Amino acid sequence: MSFQTPSNHALELRDVTKTYGTVHALDRVSLQVPRGTFLAVMGPSGSGKSTLLQCAAGLDVPTSGQVLIGGREISGLNETRRTLVRRDAVGFVFQSYNLLPSLSVRENITLPLRLAGTDGDSAWLDRVVDRIGLRPYLERRPAELSGGQQQRVAIARSLAARPEVVFADEPTGALDAHTASDVLGLLRDLVDDFGQTVVMVTHDPRAAHRAHATVVVADGRIREYLAAPTAETLAGSLVGVR
Repeated sequence: MSFQTPSNHALELRDVTKTYGTVHALDRVSLQVPRGTFLAVMGPSGSGKSTLLQCAAGLDVPTSGQVLIGGREISGLNETRRTLVRRDAVGFVFQSYNLLPSLSVRENITLPLRLAGTDGDSAWLDRVVDRIGLRPYLERRPAELSGGQQQRVAIARSLAARPEVVFADEPTGALDAHTASDVLGLLRDLVDDFGQTVVMVTHDPRAAHRAHATVVVADGRIREYLAAPTAETLAGSLVGVR
């Protein structure tokens, strides 16, 4: 399945609404994420930021509106077709790493490719492994790695299929401050060096300020868009929407 399109945006949301009964988890949210940018999504608990990620990544379907990945509209697809989109055009990085303990680092990184029945691009995989610094650990199991190293494996896995967008859901939530800073620096470098598009959900202003831009979500709506904000500016924005 090809996702090469003329669109300059890796991700677009057009008037996306998601309701659960009478509750509007998202309320007419529109957003454009240019290719090769790092966007952070912040907001207090219950603001709708996790629902935004789920709809944007094709994990859930909006009640109304459109979601486009690489110029391809996905919100009207059935579950089978959306699964193919997630496999071929989306990468995921989670707080809990989600590595398979019985597999080596190499096998964890290439698992999405094997599930898709392809060997992938070996030159690209070598470039990713070397850039993320995993070459010495390829034959180890996750239990033999630190938390930061495991998250690096998860990031490499998310890049294996050369996705349109990598979605990172609180990727530093389980890490100490020093390791979290290293992982955030890596995510930013992958955007700057590889042209990868990253959308990260976080509650932490210190994490969000590493992105090119941040949207602040409250009550299911985007309340503020901040380009290159400082951690202090972001912390103040969060106070304003609590």
